[in-house]
Amino acid sequence: MSASVPSHYMKYITLVLLLAVFLHYAGETLSDRNTVATTAFSVNELPIYCVDTAQPVVALTFDSAWGTEDLDQILSILQKHHAPATFFVTGEWAEKYPEAITAIDKAGHEIANHGYSHKHMPQISQEEMITEIQKCHETIYHLIGKDMTLFRAPYSDWNGAVVETARSLGYASINQSVDSLDWKDYGIDHIIYTVCEHKNLENGSIILLHNGAAYTKDALDVMLTKLEEQGYGFVKVSSLIYRDNYYLDHTGKQFQKK
Repeated sequence: MSASVPSHYMKYITLVLLLAVFLHYAGETLSDRNTVATTAFSVNELPIYCVDTAQPVVALTFDSAWGTEDLDQILSILQKHHAPATFFVTGEWAEKYPEAITAIDKAGHEIANHGYSHKHMPQISQEEMITEIQKCHETIYHLIGKDMTLFRAPYSDWNGAVVETARSLGYASINQSVDSLDWKDYGIDHIIYTVCEHKNLENGSIILLHNGAAYTKDALDVMLTKLEEQGYGFVKVSSLIYRDNYYLDHTGKQFQKK
């Protein structure tokens, strides 16, 4: 049979434990506590997947991190359909193909931030996240003299800390509600069907495509024609999203507050 612990010893043990906890947190740096607070605050943060709007419009987006062989054809098709698009580019791609950045900009499309070197953002530190976003920003600004305000995480790999870090740098975080899956190289018809028959295709959808994928350039003209036949027009992401007085639901759909 175990003996009971006298009450005065229990009070002493409790005081010792409380003192140990106090000393532990007193020894933390401000940076440590901010990291904990940011993580807790950001746990439910989401990027924007789509936008609630009565207008029959969708936003075409292209992630650009590989070659440029198809870029001229893509820009020509977009011009044919009077379809402005948003190109999320990596800093490394921009440095390798500065003429591509100039061509996209001169064609009237929007250039947005895709990080400098296409890293999985949740797997790196906050300091590295900041470097990835800022270095890409500076690269583009050096080429065309324009600030970017939209960020898409490479691989569509998000957590709350990524969204919060992008916001702290003046960026809105953008994902997508319709993924063409063109990067899987399933073929022309698959891209067209995946986009035009997608269960999430609706007013305010954000559509993900890639330049540098095998079949995107060959699918794009028919895909845009079918979207037009369904009654959709095309807008840049910056023209679609709300910049203030909004909220996101649990799916990442953005709503204007009444």
